[in-house]
Amino acid sequence: MVLDAQDELEVVDEASDGLAAVDRVKAGGVDVVVMDVRMPRLDGVGATERIAALPEPPKTLLLTTFDLDEYAFAGLKAGAAGFLLKDVPTAELVSAIRAVHSGDAVVAPSTTRRLLDRFLPHLTEQKTETFTELTAREREVLVLLARGLSNAEISEALFLSEGTVKTHVSRVLTKLGVRDRVQAVVLAYQSGLVGRTT
Repeated sequence: MVLDAQDELEVVDEASDGLAAVDRVKAGGVDVVVMDVRMPRLDGVGATERIAALPEPPKTLLLTTFDLDEYAFAGLKAGAAGFLLKDVPTAELVSAIRAVHSGDAVVAPSTTRRLLDRFLPHLTEQKTETFTELTAREREVLVLLARGLSNAEISEALFLSEGTVKTHVSRVLTKLGVRDRVQAVVLAYQSGLVGRTT
């Protein structure tokens, strides 16, 4: 009811479990999936992974109780465009849905830090050679992405136009072979390009 009351937002369907959610997405007409991490039959992480593997998949936004769910990080790796806590205010949820629909990632810096601090010890190390194809400017952009900055904030920090930043982000994603900004950030942390002291 809350989402349907918003301008330009329409709830097209609901699903009671992960398998039903995947089937509904396959039927088409879905732009953004708001997914609970804990779902019957197929959890939100598994459902997200299946949705992300579809041709031209919709964006998925995970909802999680951070202190209880240890699946949020796996969900981001599976292709989610971001995550929010279940007690997020309505205005923030609506803003997040619009942001992921426009191609941005929703990972608040403070929440990102808590999540990464919890999961960094469990990450598989990757070699920094992964980033040898990136230019110096692209590496700068990636580091700022990993800090949770938006395109507008990166633009201001590097004295670049927002269009130029978008171009750099697109090239970073292509060169790293990742789906979206969230996976680029995960890769940056896995490799040690950025860390707790960055």
